[in-house]
Amino acid sequence: MAAGNCVFCDIIQGRAPASIVYADERVIAFMDIHPMNTRHLLVVPKAHAFHLADLDAHTGSNKFRVGRELAGALRASGVPCQGVNLFFADGEAAGQRIDHVHLHVIPRFRGDGFGFCFGPDYDLFPQRDSLDRSATAIRSALDET
Repeated sequence: MAAGNCVFCDIIQGRAPASIVYADERVIAFMDIHPMNTRHLLVVPKAHAFHLADLDAHTGSNKFRVGRELAGALRASGVPCQGVNLFFADGEAAGQRIDHVHLHVIPRFRGDGFGFCFGPDYDLFPQRDSLDRSATAIRSALDET
């Protein structure tokens, strides 16, 4: 999706409504209109990017700093909040539905009905040599980026 067809870019540019909680030169945070729980927030970089790796390091780290601060604000806001999930979906297969990087800040409480499903192999532990091969491949990719 091009930046010209992006609902988050429209919000950033003031062309679409949003209930804004926070904004600085790099990110904006607003209420999610399709919340998992009451007061579910989104932290969105102002620069259009699809993947986390597409963001510059300062914007990427700022997004998570703001998420951390919002988690504390949620706890202090009076909303039912026994915990907070910071959820980031990087790509469609990971659950990303809007083609603009964003961080979910979701207040949690017992019995809220929200949770994670684990795959059928979750309880199977991989062999150490398999983990070591994966670690080597990822280290090599880090060296190339």
